[in-house]
Amino acid sequence: MKRMCLTFLLILTLAVPAMGKEITLILDWFPNVDHIPLYVAQQKGYFDEEGLGVKIIPPSESADALKLAAAGRAELGISYEPQALVAASEGIPLLVVGRLIGHPLSTVLYIEGRGIEKPQDLNGKPMGYTVAGMEDVLAKAFCELNEVTDYDLVHVEFAIVPSLVSGRVDSVMGGFRNYEVVELELKGYKPGYFALEEHGFPDYDELVVVANPTFAKKNPEAIRSIRKALSRATEYTLKNPKEALAVYLKAVPESDEKLEKLAFEKTLPFYAESQILDAERWRTFADFAHKVGLIERPVDVEPLLWKD
Repeated sequence: MKRMCLTFLLILTLAVPAMGKEITLILDWFPNVDHIPLYVAQQKGYFDEEGLGVKIIPPSESADALKLAAAGRAELGISYEPQALVAASEGIPLLVVGRLIGHPLSTVLYIEGRGIEKPQDLNGKPMGYTVAGMEDVLAKAFCELNEVTDYDLVHVEFAIVPSLVSGRVDSVMGGFRNYEVVELELKGYKPGYFALEEHGFPDYDELVVVANPTFAKKNPEAIRSIRKALSRATEYTLKNPKEALAVYLKAVPESDEKLEKLAFEKTLPFYAESQILDAERWRTFADFAHKVGLIERPVDVEPLLWKD
């Protein structure tokens, strides 16, 4: 579902696959409800109607989607706006061609009833973070923006819920407002969180579709078809949530149905409203990312975004 390593070992001389009817799409994480429009497009035949056979593959690690797309080893991948900007800042060839989740799911997560009601209450309390080089940078930015001056950062990796429940940390930067919130609720806790876009961060796309730029430029009709099918599937998901969830659960039968249903309810407001890649919105977040040290060099977002 989330968060990838920031050190990329890429073999950029590998050949870009020739265009054909079959498209490989690598997920950012294991299949989850964030990906429901992809499964709707696949299972309801929207990709087929566009003349494309799209194979959806989970990665072996969360960095694989962006790495494989950048290296030309997969046609498409699912990644995150912050990671795409990091890659662009490091000179990694990439093109963002679509959107899946249009607003941040990442939050500063905590458990209510433990003395935290506003960001300033984080003073004097250990704060966990997930991905080193990403979430620790964003944690520091959050603290600077919200008058939190006394804190210790603890790398909890992905043990978010256990670290909160045990009291090892009092909050975690990188907890998602759909999954970890539901996990806490199912354990009998009342979660609280500070939404990043409400506490000084620019709004951004949580999940995006990335492609090798050479492939995309050689096969623009395939990219347009993917975007059209994804837009259609997202519209179906929003209008028919019960049916869309059923499509996903049938396609991914190993899913925890109770968890996924609750997480889906929390995810619905965050699916991308359209496939429009707003350059000004991206530019605002890219400037913020450079200011807080998430990226070392400024990024010109224009070459990074698909233009139709």
